Amino acid sequence: MPAFQGFPDGKVALVSLPEPFFSELLPQIADLNELKLALHIFWLLERMEGAFRFVTFNGLEHDQALQASLGGGADYPNALAQALQRAVTGRLLLEAQVPVSGGVESCYFLNSPRGRAALRAIQNGEWRPFGAPAAAPATPPPNIFELYEQNIGPLTPMIAEALGEAQDTYPAEWIEDAIRIAVEKNKRSWRYAAAILERWQREGRHGDQKKPQDRPDSPEAGRKYVEGEFSEFIKH
Repeated sequence: MPAFQGFPDGKVALVSLPEPFFSELLPQIADLNELKLALHIFWLLERMEGAFRFVTFNGLEHDQALQASLGGGADYPNALAQALQRAVTGRLLLEAQVPVSGGVESCYFLNSPRGRAALRAIQNGEWRPFGAPAAAPATPPPNIFELYEQNIGPLTPMIAEALGEAQDTYPAEWIEDAIRIAVEKNKRSWRYAAAILERWQREGRHGDQKKPQDRPDSPEAGRKYVEGEFSEFIKH
């Protein structure tokens, strides 16, 4: 392989890595192939689109760049399998065995809120990575992560964890409505939306049987959020 000639001039695409990778995972990775695999998968996922991003054993097995990184040769499939197993054991990756035509495909998700949501959807029969879904599924479980990115801002690891916890705690429509209210009030922060959710959980959410002015998306309700207990999250 030719020697590296240095990074080119001009704008170069970047690959983001979550901070816990360096502080928690990296100290536990003792195998060079596992480290190379991990970095390669982060690179692959960064280039993908969609709510659920994942790699497959078959795809990695035929990935020429990864083959070169892990030494290639006849032993490459075995080296790849061992590196993947270490990454799954170390909880960097989540593995799902998915039926496909003629057998089973191993799918690997990052152990993130999105990855854990994907694994739950597969285990519950709500979504399949390939082919038609098992039952008329919801779109991959309400994608609050993309909703956040589209309406509030970049999805940091800390925010992603908070969104994952919220998804496990509140109904999907609550989260969507809380983000929508935050946007409508021009209070684009997760802290503001989370405060709305906490209040709904504590006091009960106003239903259709209430007066229109009691609805959370009404001007009167909006003033409650601005002037009430959420005021600490608002810049005046």
